[in-house]
Amino acid sequence: MLFKETVQMAISALWANKMRSLLTMLGIIIGVGAVIAMVSIGMGVRKQVEDSIASLGSNMLIVNASATKNAAGVRQAAGSNVRLKLDDAEAIKKKIKDVEYVSPQAQKKYQIVNGNQNWNTDVVGVIPDYMYIRSLSIANGTFITEKDVESRARVAVIGTTVASNLFGEDVNPVGKNIRINNDPFKVIGILESKGQSSVGQDQDDTVIVPLTTAMTRIMAIDYVQQISVQVVSADKMDSVQAEIENLMRQRHKITGDKEDDFTVRNLTSIMETMTSTSTMLTILLGSVAGISLLVGGIGIMNIMMVSVTERTREIGIRKALGATYNNIMFQFLIEAVFVGIIGGLIGVGVGVGLATAIAQFGGFTTVITIEPIIISFMFSVGISLFFGIYPARKAAKLDPIEALRYE
Repeated sequence: MLFKETVQMAISALWANKMRSLLTMLGIIIGVGAVIAMVSIGMGVRKQVEDSIASLGSNMLIVNASATKNAAGVRQAAGSNVRLKLDDAEAIKKKIKDVEYVSPQAQKKYQIVNGNQNWNTDVVGVIPDYMYIRSLSIANGTFITEKDVESRARVAVIGTTVASNLFGEDVNPVGKNIRINNDPFKVIGILESKGQSSVGQDQDDTVIVPLTTAMTRIMAIDYVQQISVQVVSADKMDSVQAEIENLMRQRHKITGDKEDDFTVRNLTSIMETMTSTSTMLTILLGSVAGISLLVGGIGIMNIMMVSVTERTREIGIRKALGATYNNIMFQFLIEAVFVGIIGGLIGVGVGVGLATAIAQFGGFTTVITIEPIIISFMFSVGISLFFGIYPARKAAKLDPIEALRYE
């Protein structure tokens, strides 16, 4: 019964000073709301990075020709003298056991024409394995086949951005002809949309053709610019990368401490690095927002000190009537905790609403999860309890005689 009466008295004291109680809660409300909103933005950034890199392909290694130095020691453009050959890609596929798919690529920007419509985009020459490496899906039609590669067929698979700019939204491009570098090509498929990458690149703005067609009929080259490799599992990435590097050094006759004329990039390592960076960003944003929670706790202590001073005679009367040290302290702690609970609940609503508004109107991706909500709410209650202890102890330690004399 005493507990119930103490809680009722605490609520009555808060209700009697509604505006002051609301202003006291304001720091907690802002703190909790800011933590939830900032953490949701940070987690949204991390998800965007993970999705973007995952859209490039899972367990993927990328082999590029690296920059070389001329006789004067000046570093030239990447691939200026060194060339990756189709044989390099075939050797990787045949000699390295934990490789699942390999796709050499040749790429260059061209003007694509359909009637009186034209569009400048990247034309990428690939083989069928490219579809599995990059996790591509066909919305309509088919993808490049081995037969297309062998016959150097003039066929193309286009992204949704290219399709909408050349044919409009209502026309199905499959089966229709386009011109690439003034050569006619038949559209055999449209890719499922993949959206933008983490660096803002439109992944749907592309035209895919057979690699042999790109090399001989469009670009007139005898080399490839990149080799994409998909490894069977993530735990084999490092070993396969080392094996590819050794194989390429042998094939390119690089001995001793000579500098490699190629680079092998590990997308899994890149993802781990970027995820770690975005996690640190999330923690930083949450910590900065969490400072306002501390400010809110100081505000609670300040108002509780004022409340103790205002109710000195009341405390004296209660102690004279038999209220113990624990009774008085418990009453003021209950008041402080109630401020934290109510402020925390309102703050959760504000934070979720703010994160949703940022996602809808601010152009940011936000991810709202239960963990930051629970942590920020519990922190708000803990802060209220911590900063309520000193005023509560001060009230409980008042001498009843001195308290009754207080004007």
